Amino acid sequence: MSFTIYPAIDILKGRCVRLYQGDYNKETVYGESPSAMAASFVEEGATWVHMVDLDGAKAGEPVNHEAIAEAVKASGARIQVGGGIRTEEAIKTYLNLGVERVILGSVAVKDAVFTKRMLETYREKIVIGIDARNGMVATQGWLETSEVQAVDLGKALSEAGAQTFIYTDIAKDGTLAGPNVEEVIALAKATGVSVIASGGVSSLQDLNVLKERYAEGVSGAITGKALYDGRFSLTEALQVTSQ
Repeated sequence: MSFTIYPAIDILKGRCVRLYQGDYNKETVYGESPSAMAASFVEEGATWVHMVDLDGAKAGEPVNHEAIAEAVKASGARIQVGGGIRTEEAIKTYLNLGVERVILGSVAVKDAVFTKRMLETYREKIVIGIDARNGMVATQGWLETSEVQAVDLGKALSEAGAQTFIYTDIAKDGTLAGPNVEEVIALAKATGVSVIASGGVSSLQDLNVLKERYAEGVSGAITGKALYDGRFSLTEALQVTSQ
């Protein structure tokens, strides 16, 4: 394994968008076709693509699964998907479509028994997405903030078999303000498993800072807005983090 860059595609009403700090009223549309976007990332060298069904996150069930299925076929990338996945049926559907990993977020906070059973059943196919606001886990497409601390949730689920976490600092997401490196590392140290950093990446230097903490459990970074705004190309990001 090596440090991995995950270009991000967030889907809202079938289109590629980015939200500012998770606010559904602050969207920027970057493309009409998620599958074309995924294919373009692969052409630039991506091996993984991170996709989020924003409609699904809000609805509590997958909404844009057909668009994601098209992206799997069109790109040939290994795709991890999140957004509204709260039943075993939804997990099976995505895995059967060729999705490599399924991200459990809100349900990991609200239904520990189910989440642990899914970890036991699907093992490395399940990624736990921990989205936090001021260190507390947010749910329902970031519309609600729980009373659960991110590190406490990570500890409990790593003991249940979680092998990978995605940590998103909501205050950083879509802001280009730099990632919350300290909290990512804190989660990695507390759990002893790999953590993918998400939110705030604005430069190649940010990616380098995260890559330098690979030995401490920071296994990769998700980047979206910086790519779409032309802060750097995916090719440049892959070159920098492979050195």
